[in-house]
Amino acid sequence: MQLKWLEDFVALAQTRNFSRAAELRNVTHPAFGRRIKTLETWAGTALIERGSSPVTLTAAGASLLDNAQQMMRNLGHAREELLGAAGRQEGVVTLATGRTLARTLVADWLVKLQPVLLRAQGEFRILTRALSETAQLLERGDADFMLTYHHPLLALRLNARQYIHLTLGQDRLVPVTRANAHGQGTHEFKPGSPTPYLAYAGTLALSRLVEDHLANNSRAPELHRVVECDSADALIEYVLKGLGVAWVPWSMAAGAVKAGQLTPVGDKRLEIRFEARIYRAKHRLSPLAENIWRRFEAG
Repeated sequence: MQLKWLEDFVALAQTRNFSRAAELRNVTHPAFGRRIKTLETWAGTALIERGSSPVTLTAAGASLLDNAQQMMRNLGHAREELLGAAGRQEGVVTLATGRTLARTLVADWLVKLQPVLLRAQGEFRILTRALSETAQLLERGDADFMLTYHHPLLALRLNARQYIHLTLGQDRLVPVTRANAHGQGTHEFKPGSPTPYLAYAGTLALSRLVEDHLANNSRAPELHRVVECDSADALIEYVLKGLGVAWVPWSMAAGAVKAGQLTPVGDKRLEIRFEARIYRAKHRLSPLAENIWRRFEAG
């Protein structure tokens, strides 16, 4: 048994997709499939239902998932204790989140948290990862907090008896294009004329929100996918260059819209609303982490 097999299995259970899980684990799809089969050989039984899409766990797989997640939590807690004993962790608080949230919401927090960190001579460490990876960091104890988008499509498999969360804000994805000197958009949605579309890479949570919204919206415009990128910051720059339309968080686009550089495209029914939630384990954290959590609770 190797720990990486269990980490592979947890990634597969969370993404429910072999290709996405393999990408998150930085291995090829065939190699990832072989590792899952090796784990099943070790377990002596099938762990996933063959032929199911999305991936579905067998009863044995569900049982192993609970044990694997508990094992990762226990190892994380053991590591916390070791680091604490060495005196290296007391003043460090770690947050796992996505790159877009690190660029927006977290940046605002750091200004508010600076007095707390200075008084405690502490450090706020930020790890940017894909959604399933941030959950793994939290479960292993490698992160005190996890900040992520919340939407029914992005359900997290976190045990409610072991983790709690706060809703820290709301945002919306808005389709925008470059505005000209008269405030008119470079691109618009026209029937029979596909609009250049700047998309998120499939590894991002934002991609799942946009793609599902478009697939299930009877008013979805005709789009021609011209760019795919794993950075919301980069997509906004591409929109400003006039390359096409992208669905970007309003928190990132509002300033450029107000300045007359960008303008929304289409009507409100094309927007996608979501929340930002922060998660933590219920067990007691370090004094600095608990102090920061109280700040989150107070707003």
